Amino acid sequence: MFAKLRAFFLPSEKKPYAKRVHAITGLWPKNLHLYEQAFRHPSAVFSQGLEKEDSYERLEFLGDSILGAIVAEYLFKKYPKKDEGFLTDVRSRIVNGDSLNKLARKIDLDKLIEFERRNKSVKHSSMYGDIVEALIAAIYLDHGFDKAKKFILRKLIYNHLDIDHIVLNNTNYKSILLEWAIKNNKAVTFETVAEEGFGHQKLFTIEVFVEGKSVEIGKGNSKKKAEQEASFNSYKILSEKENLKKSDSERTIFTEEMPGEDQNSDEF
Repeated sequence: MFAKLRAFFLPSEKKPYAKRVHAITGLWPKNLHLYEQAFRHPSAVFSQGLEKEDSYERLEFLGDSILGAIVAEYLFKKYPKKDEGFLTDVRSRIVNGDSLNKLARKIDLDKLIEFERRNKSVKHSSMYGDIVEALIAAIYLDHGFDKAKKFILRKLIYNHLDIDHIVLNNTNYKSILLEWAIKNNKAVTFETVAEEGFGHQKLFTIEVFVEGKSVEIGKGNSKKKAEQEASFNSYKILSEKENLKKSDSERTIFTEEMPGEDQNSDEF
């Protein structure tokens, strides 16, 4: 109630902003500056002559930890029989950049973001997900942990995420590849072989190795995305090899090996 009264006494030019924050969060801001900071991209900081700390980046750091902890607790209670590997995988799919970007648009965060529109690099998609985390931190600092937790659970998870669908539709190809490696007793490593560009325009190239042998590469504007693409490409190749081996085995199961056949192989 006091927060609503405080919003009432804001300068007239600030009241519409406070109302938009309330529409998104269900909370009246006590410290409006926190929310202004949460929605301010670094490019807007520089164009307005503000300090670097006035962008959302520090809040994003804090919000990332809060979001991860609350989602972890939610999954821990929702799936009491599942192991830590399952919980970690599902949490990563809930809080990854793509998922948060979609959430940001669903709750209309993109309408409040402040950035230098002439700078095309700031339209990088991860900006929206970053601001979800920054907003969570702003709520935490303004209203406390319990309110931040309610916002995450009620406004984000319950309203906009189908957790059962996420569980059943695993698109974490790195996780799938590592499961394949464990099943087949293979060592899989990821190596960053190229890093081009600057800031939000970076392009990473990740290469996958199985037992020290190169399988395939992937590219992306973050290391996580490059790893996912490299994992997808590699798993596709490895699966095709397994299918070929299975077909060959079925065809030759009743035949003897030909004399002089080369026993050496570069297969994984």
